[in-house]
Amino acid sequence: MNILRQARFVFLVMLACGIVSACSSRSVQTAPSSEPTNCHIVQHALGETCVPNQPQRVIALSVPTLGDALALGVKPIASIVYFDDPPPYLAEHLESIEVLGQEEQPNLEKVLALKPDLIIGIKYSTEAIYTQLSQIAPTVVDDWEGYPSWRDHFDFVAEVLGKTEAAEQVWANYHQRIESLKADLGDWVQDLEISFVHICCGTIDIDLKNSFNGSILEDVGLRRPPAQAVPVEGGITLLSEERLMDIDGDVLFVATDGNESARKLAELKQNPLWNQLRAVQQDRVYPVNYPTWRGGNPLAADAVIDDLFKHLVN
Repeated sequence: MNILRQARFVFLVMLACGIVSACSSRSVQTAPSSEPTNCHIVQHALGETCVPNQPQRVIALSVPTLGDALALGVKPIASIVYFDDPPPYLAEHLESIEVLGQEEQPNLEKVLALKPDLIIGIKYSTEAIYTQLSQIAPTVVDDWEGYPSWRDHFDFVAEVLGKTEAAEQVWANYHQRIESLKADLGDWVQDLEISFVHICCGTIDIDLKNSFNGSILEDVGLRRPPAQAVPVEGGITLLSEERLMDIDGDVLFVATDGNESARKLAELKQNPLWNQLRAVQQDRVYPVNYPTWRGGNPLAADAVIDDLFKHLVN
């Protein structure tokens, strides 16, 4: 009898364990559909992060990211900037946005005090402090490859913010403006070469075919001088005064950043080659805003298109 009772006890225990196991398995399988989640997984340059579906306190750790978010209808609570004077396309927005400084890396104490629910950055400037940022709020990082990747970065920000439909509308508006500009320009510009040079931080640089503004000029169908009609990594290349004729074109857009750059431009104009530039001889040299023409986001692109209407159409 003892043996029979023991066997029966073992059987009952095994049966109970089987029932519990089956119930547990069913619970795990149904949990994903029965328990709602307030975030979605985003794969990014430094891993994966569960991002709030409707973030309310977003911090943007680059100017392109800031412009992208604004274009999508999301106003970040804070951002870093790269300029002393805000460009016209951003000025009104920055009045209600906390500026975390002009350096590539923000003040972590300020970030913590702002209590963000989402931080969006770019790898080269965020990687060193990613761990600290992630402890403050969900943090996603794009593998920004310079201004040639401005379109991809915009799409990345749209995915993170859950604004892919809004992004489609932004791109539709961009292409509509491009087509409108092409129609107004007509055929007369087909033989013109459009040149661009920017002066900043002690150097003179030209933005090439795959730069931010270079990609806009290409979309419009505007020709570039041969030295500028090529792609390079990063989209820009250093210009020496001995190679000043590399910016020779029928129209020349010049962007400076601050007093030092203005003095550098004044010195450049003393170069004997300056007066040999076609745009100088034809009085078609136009100053444009530096942080706008190097903005790397749809709001800046819209402002660049405004300049092209102003100087090439009007």
